[in-house]
Amino acid sequence: MQGPRTRPRKPTRRGEVLFAVGGWCSGDAIASVERFEPTAAEWKMVAPMSKRRCGVGVAVLHDLLYAVGGHDGQSYLNSIERYDPQTNQWCGAVAPTSSCRTSVGVAVLDGALYAVGGQDGVQCLNHVERYDPKENRWSKVAAMTTRRLGVAVAVLGGHLYAVGGSDGQSPLNTVERYEPRANKWTPVAPMSTRRKHLGCAVFDGQIYAVGGRDDCTELSSAERYEPATDSWSPVVAMTSRRSGVGLAVVNGQLYAVGGFDGTAYLKSIEVFDPESNQWRLCGAMNYRRLGGGVGVMRAPHHDNHYIWNRKDSVV
Repeated sequence: MQGPRTRPRKPTRRGEVLFAVGGWCSGDAIASVERFEPTAAEWKMVAPMSKRRCGVGVAVLHDLLYAVGGHDGQSYLNSIERYDPQTNQWCGAVAPTSSCRTSVGVAVLDGALYAVGGQDGVQCLNHVERYDPKENRWSKVAAMTTRRLGVAVAVLGGHLYAVGGSDGQSPLNTVERYEPRANKWTPVAPMSTRRKHLGCAVFDGQIYAVGGRDDCTELSSAERYEPATDSWSPVVAMTSRRSGVGLAVVNGQLYAVGGFDGTAYLKSIEVFDPESNQWRLCGAMNYRRLGGGVGVMRAPHHDNHYIWNRKDSVV
């Protein structure tokens, strides 16, 4: 039987870049966006969003980057912006979600964008909405069995997973899975640790859950879910505690981006090496970001007009 250390490794891909979107920095929500090119190990500023957004949900659909909801420092948002990397422009002509949502999970399944849980300023949500880009319309699907803010989401094997979060009272270790054909959520094995504001991504056919916060403190620990056995197993801890962390796979490598370590907002990033079973630091963003979103896209065809001066960014 192959384990995660013996499973054949997929060849490293090329040509993908990572975007860090919005978040919380120096006591306020920010609109700035930056792009990481792993081959150059360099972060570059790109066009900012029109609104400041922390707790924003981010996903990529049809080569466009969507920023869903969040909080602008004063109000909870249901508005959405869409970014085209070829033109370095944001467009606001996207239908809003039916509810304001911050600390929301966003993912793409079967060509549709899903907004999962979050909070609207009044209550923690279990509502789930699905966006059809052809119709520019959101529709409600089955609600989760548990209310979840600060939830992480991942898509694996044709299912949408909602991992951890908080029910408004305490952090959760529970996990549930959405079956789109049945329009139904069902529980799967819980994590070993309660986590809210965690990072989540699919890496080598498993769901990785990293960082977050439990009842007492920010976390550096990590674990992974194997769907074939419906079980979680521990992963070596990150070098830093990270709540409100972004997690993404870029060119076949797993990156943890930003967050909060209990004392300071972070701009550092680290990458996981499954062969050595270690995390290593690999540079830093231009801005510290807690509760920012991350998305992975193909690199743009050209870059000559693309980069935004940092001084021009809407912080």
